[in-house]
Amino acid sequence: MAATPAPPAAPPKPTWDPRRPEPPFPWLRPTIRIRLTLLYGGMFLIAGILLLSIIYLLAAQAVHVGNELPFQIVAGSKVQVSSAACPDLAGPFVSQTEFNNALNACVNHQRQQALDDLLSRSLLALLGLSVIAFAFGYAMAGRVLSPLGRITRTARQVAGSDLTRRIELDGPDDELKELADTFDDMLDRLERAFSAQQRFVGNASHELRTPLAINRTLLEVHLSDPGAPPELHQLGKTLLATNERSEQLVEGLLLLARSDNQIVERKAVDLAEVATRAVDQVHAEAEQRGVEIRSECSPVVVQGNGVLLERIALNLVQNAVRYNVAEDGWVEVATAAQHGQAVLTVSNTGPVVPAYEVDNIFEPFRRLRTERTGSDKGVGLGLSIARSVARAHGGRIIAEPREGGGLTMRVTLPI
Repeated sequence: MAATPAPPAAPPKPTWDPRRPEPPFPWLRPTIRIRLTLLYGGMFLIAGILLLSIIYLLAAQAVHVGNELPFQIVAGSKVQVSSAACPDLAGPFVSQTEFNNALNACVNHQRQQALDDLLSRSLLALLGLSVIAFAFGYAMAGRVLSPLGRITRTARQVAGSDLTRRIELDGPDDELKELADTFDDMLDRLERAFSAQQRFVGNASHELRTPLAINRTLLEVHLSDPGAPPELHQLGKTLLATNERSEQLVEGLLLLARSDNQIVERKAVDLAEVATRAVDQVHAEAEQRGVEIRSECSPVVVQGNGVLLERIALNLVQNAVRYNVAEDGWVEVATAAQHGQAVLTVSNTGPVVPAYEVDNIFEPFRRLRTERTGSDKGVGLGLSIARSVARAHGGRIIAEPREGGGLTMRVTLPI
């Protein structure tokens, strides 16, 4: 039976990472648009200051501040001058020289006042034009960088769920259009690769399951024959166990390939119910191994695939039971909502796990201090499948060694 392949999609990155908190002021991030705005505005401001300095120097030179008047009062009788700007010209003066000096001081004062007024008004005008220049530079930078924003939005949509999205940027044949066209070509190749992978998974699910199912049926038929010799029965049981292990390996590989993709059809799933079902399925094995399972599950609803989420919980609980201590072992399963995320936690007693080996246990066919070795504890794909399913749901899974032995597995999923 061929399994229906999930739509090709790339798994998104986790939406929340407790080790990397959000910056307190995201609007202060030095984006390219802000830097271009500061560059445009700064260049305008520098050019305005230089132009203003040149105009001020030329104006000062033109009005001859500090120079004597081009005329002098040489003679006259009963000359009276009234000036609101220069009260000192009201006199009285005892000589024409004293009057000329007062007149020269008054004119120089008016010249300096005019220059100061020119400078203050020019600075205010420069300030206003600088604000306009920064606003204009911000708008122009946004217009120039708009193709990059379009590329970014398309990349996020592709990373989220849809490899069929394309940028299809219009406009002049510049560097940005070349970048967009290159990105579209890359998406074409990725879509073809994911489609080929899905077809391979669908074909492999049929080609691999069918002969294994036929082998199992033949072995069961021979084992049901009461006249068969004991040696044949023993050989049949051994082959049946090997065949069953091969079926588990094939199912695990196919599930791992499918779960690496984004989950398109999502439904409301109670993570507590999923964890409870997983505990119920492992309860008999836990009693056989002498491991106590403690469950404290609070209702928390996530959007996802219930079967795959149950696979996460089942794999984690099974590993916690199988890799435990020989006596007085326990497993704790808990669900809760933390930091706006749904959290599934599975802790257990067990052997001491060095911190540097924690990441290796998520690799396919890897176990603690062993690789691809035969074991009755599984085929070495449980944690790899759990990590892939968590990523496909937009979440993440981390493992932390417990003091005294064992691990704490924590799965975070977006609510």
